[in-house]
Amino acid sequence: MRRVCLSLPTNRECAETLSAVYGEAAYAAERFGVEVHLLVLDSAPGAVRARHAAALEALGKTPGVVVHHLDEDRQREFLLRAVRHAGLSKPDLMLALMLPEGLSYGACTNRAFLIAAALGCESVHRRDSDSRYQEADGAPVHPIHHELASLGLPAREAARHATAHALDPALADRPVSLAGASFIGELSVDIGEIRELDPGVYADMVSLWAPRDWSAEQKRALVAESFRGAGTEPFTEDRAVLTVVDPMRIDMCNIGFHGVHEQLPLPPATDTIGSDYFLMHAVYDAGLPGVLHNRDIVNFYTPERRTGAGFTAYQLRFVKFLLSMLYFNHLYEQMGRAGGALLDDRHRLRAPLIAQMVRESAALDRTPNVERLASLDVSYRRLGGKYAEFADLLAGRGQRLLDEARHDIEDFALLAEAWGPLVDAARTLGLAGAGALRERGGR
Repeated sequence: MRRVCLSLPTNRECAETLSAVYGEAAYAAERFGVEVHLLVLDSAPGAVRARHAAALEALGKTPGVVVHHLDEDRQREFLLRAVRHAGLSKPDLMLALMLPEGLSYGACTNRAFLIAAALGCESVHRRDSDSRYQEADGAPVHPIHHELASLGLPAREAARHATAHALDPALADRPVSLAGASFIGELSVDIGEIRELDPGVYADMVSLWAPRDWSAEQKRALVAESFRGAGTEPFTEDRAVLTVVDPMRIDMCNIGFHGVHEQLPLPPATDTIGSDYFLMHAVYDAGLPGVLHNRDIVNFYTPERRTGAGFTAYQLRFVKFLLSMLYFNHLYEQMGRAGGALLDDRHRLRAPLIAQMVRESAALDRTPNVERLASLDVSYRRLGGKYAEFADLLAGRGQRLLDEARHDIEDFALLAEAWGPLVDAARTLGLAGAGALRERGGR
């Protein structure tokens, strides 16, 4: 039976979301006849994890659905075994990159990728704890419908599941490696208050993630569409386009990968918004087919990111995102030039080539990032209040943040080089023996 992994990483209370995602797993098992491994990677505090465990237990058993609820101790045990089996030269560093002390959007998804390989799953389907499903005719609209219909098929075969085609016929033999949609609701990055306070400052700040040589018109267009997802249009009927999917049209809360997640990891940067989007760009630049559909997820915010320590932490993640773009914009340009050369003769991403590009980007002159920080200082101070207070903190951390942005890229190169052996180790070891895992399921 085909196995797939539906993954939800979380560090917050989300019992309601867990129930909803379990419903999507049950839908997939019944509709497509697959075995769905619902993987909950739980970094929440102990009392919250206990409530999550109780919520999952209360859902009962569903044929074809197996639940894995892993806290960080159990994740660490699995990772340690995989790192050791892979025989990597810097095992302590690899473990730290896979399970860092700080928040890492890329690392939590990398753990899902490795555990999915250990479980024998051929695809990974990613959801977020701060999102929910739309409804149509009283039933949830599950994105996994389009993901399972096409992922892994040669594009020419997947065409029958699409409602429209926008794919070069020359790519018809390549596998569908990505299926995704976006979100409706609030901005994906919680900076809407900045836009309300001062639209000009908002534009200045958001434009900082554009390549340095872009024109003012290009930057205005980027600001206009950034972080908006699919806007507010609710789902009414299915649309699924077979294409090479533009990363600006999809979101990591609503995506499925086939194959490519075992070929290249995500950047493991800590406290950096957007660090988990790199693989979308690699798929796009390499010319791998995908499906862009419209089963958009509803995005909402959790309140802790808007006050006190939560506000400071979130703004730092946003700043680190902007600093990371010095390196990622260069990488996207290099990968775009390489195009199909990013693939081997089996249509697999050439991780060593991409890792070399990553390593070379770390040597970039960081003057543009010095200028980004100066511009951010001006913008935050113009906003006043808590934003001006944050500017004071930012001024004292500037040098450290510049260093972290470069080190994050260097770490990504190391992990990309080690990824193949890590995936092989995970697949060989399996998940059994990783401790008293909380698993249950029905067949």
